[in-house]
Amino acid sequence: MGYYDDQPAKSPEPQDRQQPQEPEEIIERQERREPPTRVVKRGSKGGYFFSGLLGVMIGALIVWLMLPSLVGMMPGSETLGDNENVSSSNKTQQLSADITTDVTSAVEKVANSVVGVTNIQSTSNFLSPSSEGQEAGAGSGVIYKKSGDKAYVITNNHVIEGASQIEVTLADGSKVEAKLLGTDIWTDLAVLEMDASKVTTIAEFGNSDSLKQGETVIAIGNPLGLDFSGSVTTGVVSGKDRTIPVDLNGDNQIDWQAEVLQTDAAINPGNSGGALVNLAGQLIGINSMKISQETVEGIGLAIPVNSVIPVIEDLEEFGEVKRPSMGVTLVDVTNVSAFHQRDTLGLPEEVSTGVVIDKVVEGSASEEAGLKQYDVVVEMDGEKIENMIDLRKHLYNEKEIGDNMTMKIYRKGQLMEVTLKLKDNTAL
Repeated sequence: MGYYDDQPAKSPEPQDRQQPQEPEEIIERQERREPPTRVVKRGSKGGYFFSGLLGVMIGALIVWLMLPSLVGMMPGSETLGDNENVSSSNKTQQLSADITTDVTSAVEKVANSVVGVTNIQSTSNFLSPSSEGQEAGAGSGVIYKKSGDKAYVITNNHVIEGASQIEVTLADGSKVEAKLLGTDIWTDLAVLEMDASKVTTIAEFGNSDSLKQGETVIAIGNPLGLDFSGSVTTGVVSGKDRTIPVDLNGDNQIDWQAEVLQTDAAINPGNSGGALVNLAGQLIGINSMKISQETVEGIGLAIPVNSVIPVIEDLEEFGEVKRPSMGVTLVDVTNVSAFHQRDTLGLPEEVSTGVVIDKVVEGSASEEAGLKQYDVVVEMDGEKIENMIDLRKHLYNEKEIGDNMTMKIYRKGQLMEVTLKLKDNTAL
């Protein structure tokens, strides 16, 4: 008979069931356990887009950089040889610039009016009955007038002195025979006449009285002869109203005080008779000389054009200069010592300028007017006279032969007024 037991019946233990493990064994098994597998999440659609865009940009950059080298590989393109590439890369480049300044404009305006003047003199060989014309020297000149088929040239007297034949060389190299119309030893000027068929440029006269000290001027001429024809030098007006003592006859005695402009523009032998022009291209002087001393540099001298004009007008018309003459020799008051100004001349203390009459020529206008030695001229026709330059300017530029001239003079300290009638200097 069966019966119920309150305890569940125990199932029989499997025969392979293992016995409980010790703690050390458990730890060892944990240490040998495989690491967990990593799980990688898949990227989003936006990431793929930006990665693709970046790749496209990099590819485009590479193509752009390689494009020049690929041009020659394209159909229809020409490939230069190695030599052609080298030649092209090494070719020298030249740039042209058209520079125009006040100086270049002035030179362009007047340069062709400046000519060479050659002095040809006859020389005799005692072993031969014939005479030959030989070049004695060369200077410069300026074409200042053209009338009909004739042209007129200013130059220096010392350039053509002693010439039996004169030859003018134009700016283009053409040579033309010239005729001497007249000379003036006192101002060292001469006028030539020549055929005008090849003349293209005439110099324009400026006003030398309006020049300013420090003003830029340009000298144009033929230094050292025709090999350097048309040479241009620049400088400034170093001084105005300069007077230079001149010995005209070689006796070591001063015969004349030449009125000149001083410039530091280079003036050399051969420049004589050439042009001194301002920045407007106007003729304001005729280059005449330079002071040549070991201790002196940069002092060139030119005859002011305002003194040139009345002289060349007379030379052109009469072959000589017809000047009104006072018939006296003169000395500047500034060259007289203070003692003699007061004691001998009797000048008041406030008078420190003027011109002293040194000698009175017999039969002259001054003798007829009653002028005496040591009279001091301080005024002419209402114009103040401070030196011989002022006196000659007024006498030669303002007066004519036969004119009356009123002067104020000091005689032994007394101010007097004298009137004289000017005579022709050739009559003395």
